[in-house]
Amino acid sequence: MWAAFVTAGKTSNWQDPQLSHFATSVALTTLTRSLFADHDAGLVTVGEPVLNPHVASVDPPNGPKKVVITDCGDSAHWLRHRADNGQLADTPGGRRLINAVVEKQPDGAWRVSDFGVHNVGTC
Repeated sequence: MWAAFVTAGKTSNWQDPQLSHFATSVALTTLTRSLFADHDAGLVTVGEPVLNPHVASVDPPNGPKKVVITDCGDSAHWLRHRADNGQLADTPGGRRLINAVVEKQPDGAWRVSDFGVHNVGTC
């Protein structure tokens, strides 16, 4: 999901079809609204986050339908800039706790259904 969001963020393309390949429900709505807001404000995202996700839980353990992923993502080099002149338009990033719920969909695909990105310094 994050790779698709990074790609879409380079142009603030809230309609990037790759987003729905990896996210659904609340997660997809959150991503597309964020990108639309950036587009509307004339912002694009430059760089990439550093991620190292880990499985926190699997439910049920046999034949899982839901997995919770946790990470301490680093957004220090993934910041918004003005699209018209390239100037930084963001506060410095840093390490932050990320939790995500990934659920098996009726088509058999696994997609992020919800996620939370906490404040810088939460991990």
